[in-house]
Amino acid sequence: MNQTVDQKQIRSVMLGAAFLMATSAIGPGFLTQTTVFTEQLLASFAFVILVSILIDIAAQLNIWRIIAISGKRAQDIANDVLPGLGYLLALLVVMGGLAFNIGNIGGAGLGANVLFGIEPKTGAIISCVLAVGIFVVKEAGRAMDRFTQILGFVMIALTLYVMFTAQPPYGEAALRTVAPIEMDILAIVTLVGGTVGGYITFAGGHRLIDADIKGKEYLSVVSKSAVTAIGVASLMRILLFLAVLGVVSQGLKLNPGNPPASVFQLAAGDLGYKIFGVVMWSAAVTSVVGAAYTSVSFIRSFSSWIDRHAKKFIIGFILISTLVFVIVGQPVKILVLVGSLNGLILPLALGVMLIAAYQARIVGDYKHPMWLTVLGIITVVAMALMGGYSLINGIPQLFK
Repeated sequence: MNQTVDQKQIRSVMLGAAFLMATSAIGPGFLTQTTVFTEQLLASFAFVILVSILIDIAAQLNIWRIIAISGKRAQDIANDVLPGLGYLLALLVVMGGLAFNIGNIGGAGLGANVLFGIEPKTGAIISCVLAVGIFVVKEAGRAMDRFTQILGFVMIALTLYVMFTAQPPYGEAALRTVAPIEMDILAIVTLVGGTVGGYITFAGGHRLIDADIKGKEYLSVVSKSAVTAIGVASLMRILLFLAVLGVVSQGLKLNPGNPPASVFQLAAGDLGYKIFGVVMWSAAVTSVVGAAYTSVSFIRSFSSWIDRHAKKFIIGFILISTLVFVIVGQPVKILVLVGSLNGLILPLALGVMLIAAYQARIVGDYKHPMWLTVLGIITVVAMALMGGYSLINGIPQLFK
């Protein structure tokens, strides 16, 4: 009987970790990027999505499996590989998480504004209170899992409805998935960074560690959770892509001020606009939760005091993000700089994981699949080049 309960708990945590990662990826930026690139590349964007999904899976499987097999969080693995490297990784993740959480809380305010006509700052404060409430309850992990799953399903269901009303050219999209008319490398890298960049790829992996899902016996569970997470995020990406494609294929122009909102409105009228409000709010508030939880998970192991008071730190993280948004708004220069630094987190972390995968003192007698290593190395090189390009181009914007 206990074994059955345990299996149910494992499945619940596995799904919770998958949705935490997926909904962390599906934020305001995710919605905007998908819309803008679809408008630019039309049906050929399907090929970009396909390539990015394959890279996402490779990156995620590498990172989650090494975290699980070592039983350690990413920053501790990094410190084992090279003392001090874990502190650098934690600094980058926390800076990125805080900066993007300001944008996420702003997105939640915008979603509330669309739904109820209230001021975005008021909507942001209400969303903050709700997000904080998750970590006040005793079973915060379970509450977080359930919250992200429910809103994840809501986003997918509503976007599916809008996709059908937009009547996209399914045949053309299917053809261009394997035979694109044009290809955009920057779009691929942007999508990969938006799905598994920064803190996002660690969200579910660290959630599994916190739930004590670790060790060789759980590798199949971890791998399923990792692929499920990418699957959920990719499903949302595909549905939104088809919705946008349906709208622009009819010759309709999107509002450059808020491209995703205009897609929903053009596809389904005033109801569509309200649906956008629900999707935007859901995407933003789940990203707030994911960013806060994951960022704090990167400093928990540095101090037993922080570890004991982790929930208070998560709440403080959300409150600080909200306070900055309400007082300052979205600080563009900080977001530009941190966004540029964010591009370096995936190649750094994934590179560290690949090194750790071949160190017996970290992974024991575990043998990492060679195909995952090769795909991981390709991803590290590609993302490092684009991350460096982003940083070089991002810093000059600070002095304009």
